[in-house]
Amino acid sequence: MAHVWIVAPRAGVAARGLRCDRRRVADDTRRVYRAVDLALRVGEVVLSSGAGAADVNAAVLSVTRACGLRAVHVDVNFTTLTVSYQSEAEEPPQTYLRTVTYRGLDYGLLTDVDRLVHALVHGEIDPETASRRLNELRSAARPFPRWVVSLSTGLMAAGVGLLLQGRPLVVAIAFATAIGIDQVVRQLACRRIPAFYQQVAGALVASIVAHGAYLLDDDMRPSVIVASGIIVLLAGITLVGAVQDALTGYYVTAAARTFEAMLLTGGIIAGVSLGITIGVRLGFDLPLTARSTAAIDDLPLALLGGTLVSISFALRCYAPLRSLAAVAAVGLTAQLTYLLLAAAGTGVAWSSAIAAVVVGVMSYSLAGRVRVPPLVVVVSGIVGLLPGLTIYRGLFQLLTERDVGGLVPLMSALAVGVGLASGVLLGEYVAQPLKREARRLENRLAGPRLVGPLHMPSRRARHARRRRRAAAREERQRPADTQPG
Repeated sequence: MAHVWIVAPRAGVAARGLRCDRRRVADDTRRVYRAVDLALRVGEVVLSSGAGAADVNAAVLSVTRACGLRAVHVDVNFTTLTVSYQSEAEEPPQTYLRTVTYRGLDYGLLTDVDRLVHALVHGEIDPETASRRLNELRSAARPFPRWVVSLSTGLMAAGVGLLLQGRPLVVAIAFATAIGIDQVVRQLACRRIPAFYQQVAGALVASIVAHGAYLLDDDMRPSVIVASGIIVLLAGITLVGAVQDALTGYYVTAAARTFEAMLLTGGIIAGVSLGITIGVRLGFDLPLTARSTAAIDDLPLALLGGTLVSISFALRCYAPLRSLAAVAAVGLTAQLTYLLLAAAGTGVAWSSAIAAVVVGVMSYSLAGRVRVPPLVVVVSGIVGLLPGLTIYRGLFQLLTERDVGGLVPLMSALAVGVGLASGVLLGEYVAQPLKREARRLENRLAGPRLVGPLHMPSRRARHARRRRRAAAREERQRPADTQPG
């Protein structure tokens, strides 16, 4: 009996210890899950908004570090996010995966999530509060009604019409055509028609309207209408993120995004070529009279058009209203730089690339002043430089004049697109090391940052903020009769 009396308590102690270990492991697992789930949901918003894989990786790591997790590995693969965490060397890693669904360009949500990550990283809120706010942001209604987006799309096409020196009637038709394209694309998207066919339908609408307008008035310039529709459709393609992924070493994601951009651009080409072919079969002989952009002697018109295009695109993507002044300044400067360089004989591709570098440098500082990610200002600033008329000119020569020389404008359009994307990233490379925090980040990350916090505060600073929050919470919870005074 004495032997049994000695063993029983030890077995009970061991059982209680085992239960405590299991409870501790379960608590740690839940803590890790909550932190990783918050990081994955943040990364999903950043990736679906067109940001580069390097920015997504940095945003996810910033959240996990702020939640107390170290040695976290992140894998970004275009439509999936994978986070792996290993607490100890002897423990198996915990791996979590999240599929990223395409939400479209929502710069308002991107800005709110970016500010949320900044607050979490700097200890202004705790992870539980951050998770609750993120749920509220993702389920909240859009900041603008849908008719504002359609109106912004029309104003964007009208701005392109001003850039191409269209008459007031042509600008008005381009405005109405863009609104029609937006409605057609929206209806197809609601019916879950693939994006390629949405681009085909939108480009076909622009071509048909251009043929109808020219049939009613021989003095009409249908190329302005088609080019405006092409730029409206091109603006939704995230080429900047694709080039950023290629430059920062995420080649798989870069290849997937590049193929997506080529497929969507191919849909635009297919729609425009179908419209031109139908017109040729019906006996329409459309003229190609528009120039690539306004001349230097029409500088006020060009600056007005470029500014209108940038502001309209920002509104179309639900950018915060406080960012419109910065977007307008960048769009105006981009057009001014491009026109001056083009007038000096630099060439379309190089003029666009250098103007994009200026956009990248300006966007970094202006975005910080209006408290939005630089991606919002960067993409909005280069929309007016997209080669819509160049694409139309190449297709027009190929299909109506049977001239293989039409391949040259198409290759030039490709060079302009790559030059714009790489130029803005080069501008970010030049601008970011100008500040001490950004220089520290560049030593830690490969590539410029267009979304996310620029630096992580020290562990001591985070602990001090947490202690102050805990003291304030205890002060609020203390009964009134125990408070001093």
